[in-house]
Amino acid sequence: MKFCSQCGSPVNLEVPADDDRLRHVCHSCRTIHYQNPKLVVGCIPILEDRILMCRRDIEPRRGYWTLPAGFLENGETAAEGARRETFEETGSQVVDLIPYLMVDIVHINQIYLMFRSRLPAPDFCPTRESSEVKLVEAAAIPWDDIAFKVIEKTLRYYLKDRPSGRFAFRTDKIEKR
Repeated sequence: MKFCSQCGSPVNLEVPADDDRLRHVCHSCRTIHYQNPKLVVGCIPILEDRILMCRRDIEPRRGYWTLPAGFLENGETAAEGARRETFEETGSQVVDLIPYLMVDIVHINQIYLMFRSRLPAPDFCPTRESSEVKLVEAAAIPWDDIAFKVIEKTLRYYLKDRPSGRFAFRTDKIEKR
């Protein structure tokens, strides 16, 4: 950040009084610009014993497989955002969203909140964000072509919990490689 979004003046990177980290500070209007992690929300859409997955048609990781997920927008709850992202990426409506996994990815300033959800009908299609959308059985998950480590973790936890039917809420983190 080079200029203040409040008044347009140049900002300085410094530790404000009573703070402990570098912030962009505007000396003209005295605004301190806080930058916080982004929240990504998504779903594991399930129909019977199959998982709805989509092949990304946007960067990053275009052509790789993922679960529907994306950035939470202002003015929506986490569940609403996960529902919206699922529709945008798969054309499907999901129901019965239950928080399942939160993953901190500190080195890229993101937090993922993944929900278990139910796909009430096999109603899905490619979208402008996904070139292909399909229901996948566990044995057919394209592990070598998963877009993001967080999606791999989500799928592995889900498949580990599925035989017992007990899906406790988990937290995890992904470290920088």
